[in-house]
Amino acid sequence: MSWTGCVLCVCMLFAACGGSERGHTLVVSSPLNADRQELVSVPYSEFCTSFGVDSLFRVVDAATGMEVPYQLEMLGAEEPQHVLLQVSVPASGTITLAVEADAPTTALRPMAYARYVPERYDDFAWENDVVAFRMYGKALEGRPDDAQGLDLWSKRTTDLVIDKWYAHGDYHTDHGEGMDYYSVGQTLGAGDIAPFAEGDVVYSKHYRTYEVLDNGPLRTTFRLDYEPWQVAGKTVSVSKVYSLDAGSQLNKVAVTYTVDGGGALPVAIGVARRADQGTHIGEQHRGIFGYWEPEQGDHGITGVGVILDNGGFDGLETTPTQYLNLLTVPDGGTITYYNGGAWNKAGRFATAGDWFDYLEAFKKRQASPLMVNIN
Repeated sequence: MSWTGCVLCVCMLFAACGGSERGHTLVVSSPLNADRQELVSVPYSEFCTSFGVDSLFRVVDAATGMEVPYQLEMLGAEEPQHVLLQVSVPASGTITLAVEADAPTTALRPMAYARYVPERYDDFAWENDVVAFRMYGKALEGRPDDAQGLDLWSKRTTDLVIDKWYAHGDYHTDHGEGMDYYSVGQTLGAGDIAPFAEGDVVYSKHYRTYEVLDNGPLRTTFRLDYEPWQVAGKTVSVSKVYSLDAGSQLNKVAVTYTVDGGGALPVAIGVARRADQGTHIGEQHRGIFGYWEPEQGDHGITGVGVILDNGGFDGLETTPTQYLNLLTVPDGGTITYYNGGAWNKAGRFATAGDWFDYLEAFKKRQASPLMVNIN
């Protein structure tokens, strides 16, 4: 959708709120002693009540007058559920935002995107401005090049590249924007999840259905559903909701397992392991795992990370082909974690230490979220 189309949509949606600009402000503060640029979420109904407008609106930093990018998050519903704001907050600091009854003056460049790719064996691919991913679909099953887990595409451009790379088909070669050289094979790849029974990963078939719940410009969210399969004599099914924010190296993943007959389900969140070792950290009690791969010839170095939203892992199982972070999920329960990666040639991470520092800082941010108040 063009920016003009988005503006018209916003105008129509906020006209329903009624009222006029009330002079309220949004105050965003950080409890951490580190600069942060993230998305914060305000419930749409609360935003309407406090900043009701009957025409176009924009959000600005009250101190600088700079516009703040925003997105209406739908989560698959017909009406907006949240207003997402892309904010920059200084270390242990506060910013104040105002809502003006005027049209944004700056077009918002899309920085998150996802789509089903029927032209490439039912892939489902998604990206933001720093990294890209894909899951394999039904049409790939049974082929010699079939693979199992999460694939990671290395980017060194902030442009969205999925459509371009699929169109030319030569994305295993770096033409200046990056490439897909990450090898998944018969592993969980860059942090996928699967049941773990009797010492082995029990893979499902590839995803069967998808639903895009939001498609940018700042956050993309979608759901993948899988057909039931047998795990240690029980029928198991799974649904995965992925969410990727602009600027983030990591996805947020909410995974819900259902076990026929009930009972807890042992699972593993896996990362492909290379023959030349590389460097890894595993703070199991804190739910952090990071891997800095060995250099792959001229392609460079990939870093992969997994972070639990709450709690720690039960243990780490190391096989010749992957690292498996173990935990147990209750029947019908949802586990939330983060997975993703980075590429040294993109310029943000030069060493294993850089990557592990990012994972540590990410974990701290999740534990100490930005605080948003309407005054």
